[in-house]
Amino acid sequence: MEALRIEKLSKNFGALQVLDNISFTITHEERRVVIIGPNGAGKTTLFNLITGELPPSAGKVYLFTDDVTKMPCHRRTDFGLSRTFQIVDLFPYFTVMDNILLALQVHKPFRYQMFLPIDGYRYLYEKAEKLLKKVNLLGKKDFVITDLSHGEARLIELLMGIASEPKLLLLDEPTAGLTTSESEWVANIIQDLLKDVTVIIIEHDMEIAFMLAERIIVLHQGKIVADGRPEMIKTNEKVREVYLGTEMVM
Repeated sequence: MEALRIEKLSKNFGALQVLDNISFTITHEERRVVIIGPNGAGKTTLFNLITGELPPSAGKVYLFTDDVTKMPCHRRTDFGLSRTFQIVDLFPYFTVMDNILLALQVHKPFRYQMFLPIDGYRYLYEKAEKLLKKVNLLGKKDFVITDLSHGEARLIELLMGIASEPKLLLLDEPTAGLTTSESEWVANIIQDLLKDVTVIIIEHDMEIAFMLAERIIVLHQGKIVADGRPEMIKTNEKVREVYLGTEMVM
């Protein structure tokens, strides 16, 4: 079954063409697809088109065989789409628990209000605690986001993406700004927590990209220059040319 289909998708900003007639399909059975490419290749723009934050100049976006090209962002979440951002995007002056609870109720027929007694939201509260326990952050549930380390804030954003129980999750550089050990920590959690979700990951760290990927799509100057399993990407001459002068795990 298709999770995502991109058909002849292009995006122009005036005279600048950022994406140029790209097409690919990702099935629901594919668990971790990584998108790599130099800065300016069009990776984040592609995510913005998939989520509906930008309209395409041409082409179509399908989620689970439904054409969502003209649908607003909030409608696309109803199909099971969720996303994290390259820059941490949390409610910085809310607690860790409040952030998770807000994410948990996104598709519920009620709305969480943090000033009401928690007894009315016991199910959500227990689910939030379970998620935090999985990443060893339950002890910080009452911390304000601004009191967390950058790596911890990254994990909270990841948990918020998972909390809505997505069928398709887009992670935009989940290890950006992290140390090597923090990056490996986050990558291991992605592998452990997202075994039953189709995940598309933009990743700048080649070591992490090859660690996570079942399939890699390489973008360069708005076009797909390679698409295949990691072992094929490692030996692809065009990919080597694109990354010439850039450190790349081979």
